[in-house]
Amino acid sequence: MRCEKGPLEAASMSRRTLTFNSRAFLRRVGTQKTIREYQDRQVVYSQGDAADAMFHIQNGSVKLVVASPRGKLAVTAILGPGDLFGEGCLAKQSRRMSSATATELSTISRVNKGPLIRLIQREPAFAKLFISYLLSRMVRVEEDFVDRLFNSSEKRLARILLLAARFGKESGDGTPFPKINQEQLAQMVGTTRSRVSHFMNKFRKLGFVDYNGNGPLTVHRDLLSEVLHE
Repeated sequence: MRCEKGPLEAASMSRRTLTFNSRAFLRRVGTQKTIREYQDRQVVYSQGDAADAMFHIQNGSVKLVVASPRGKLAVTAILGPGDLFGEGCLAKQSRRMSSATATELSTISRVNKGPLIRLIQREPAFAKLFISYLLSRMVRVEEDFVDRLFNSSEKRLARILLLAARFGKESGDGTPFPKINQEQLAQMVGTTRSRVSHFMNKFRKLGFVDYNGNGPLTVHRDLLSEVLHE
């Protein structure tokens, strides 16, 4: 009997066969990119700006924030080295749907929409590379949606910490965490800052993370094991 694969499983298989490589991406872009250094808290683009380019983080980290018409803010992602953002410019998105801000000293490449579209149309290898990125991004969005539907605030926080620290089944221990405060974590989890503080203290006591409230945060592999075994 033949078993049909669901869309999530198929995307996962595609992600394994089409692995995104940020170095290969930069080589393909070549001279089409411009490189700029952003200071901590410096805005890369603001919500409502023209969507005319895509960006690649070489070093540092960037947070994406969406503001409601009433001014309520939500952090939708914390991105690090190798990540792309602003890819909505390739669709029919004429304006930015979120704001992007550096959260530490960051080196970021910018590729304008026109040259990027021409590269995709002209170079099949580059198009394949870009499709692999979009597939991995699609799977991440689906996982985020399921996470919000079915998991507790504590488990959502653990997953966000692991993703931001670049943890996977083959990663090492003691991974430094991008610069982010508990208020931003609360916005990503969808809970209050006090709840995030409670969970972070719990993780620290269990040896899953190291931090003193103000200094750098380090995430340990034990947190991954705890999440996987729940």
